[in-house]
Amino acid sequence: MTFSIVGRSADGQSLGVAVASKFLAVGAVVPAAATGAGALATQAYANLAYREQGLALLRTGTAAADAIAGLTAADPGRAQRQVGVVAATGPGASYTGPECFAWAGGVTGDGYAIQGNILTGPEVVAEMERAWLASAGASLPRRLHAALAAGDAAGGDSRGRQSAAVYSVRRGAGYGGAADTEVDLRVDDDPDPVGRIGALISLWELYFNKPDPTTLLPLDGDLAQEVRARVQALGYDSLDAWAGVENLEERLAADAIDPLVLEQLRAARPRP
Repeated sequence: MTFSIVGRSADGQSLGVAVASKFLAVGAVVPAAATGAGALATQAYANLAYREQGLALLRTGTAAADAIAGLTAADPGRAQRQVGVVAATGPGASYTGPECFAWAGGVTGDGYAIQGNILTGPEVVAEMERAWLASAGASLPRRLHAALAAGDAAGGDSRGRQSAAVYSVRRGAGYGGAADTEVDLRVDDDPDPVGRIGALISLWELYFNKPDPTTLLPLDGDLAQEVRARVQALGYDSLDAWAGVENLEERLAADAIDPLVLEQLRAARPRP
């Protein structure tokens, strides 16, 4: 009932899952990930216990394939399970029980595992793998979504579309740097959930990505005067105050301004 990708970033620091399904709120069921350990997707007749049990195995340094072997060996319902796992290092691993509904299967490689069931055919996971490999220069959330979008375009879940999610972790990547959740985006019930997730990732990049130091514009001279005037015209006494209200505080920099923040400021209009 689902297709997913579990992946690790090229630097090994980000771990995550992207998933889509004709199933309500699939993001509440399938993905799990922990920094320094790994990530997994549990699906088909999903065993939600796999999430904590699998992460516990991965935290001990267990390889992805060995984690799957341990999970399935202890599960009397394994014939109906499907699971993909990536550890902190090494190749990904995928398991498809013999009683999963066709088409069901998966592909794996260094740092990724792709799997699905009740799919239109094997082309779904093949296209997901192609997109994953072709997007090596992108961030992990973008790579995961690229793979998901390719699978969706290739046919995806044979029953249709309903929900999708992208979940990734990276040490200190959470809001304010005090947590590890990098991205946690879900579309629970929508006719185009994979497309909507892509739009949400764009918003996440705008609001929560840190500014590129090489693009920062010094806040002095005419630019400083422009920013001050625009902020005051909007009813604020500082750039920090305006940015906080607009949820752009993660993009603030000392004595400089992110071009994306400046773009948003120039487009802003006073609230009615």
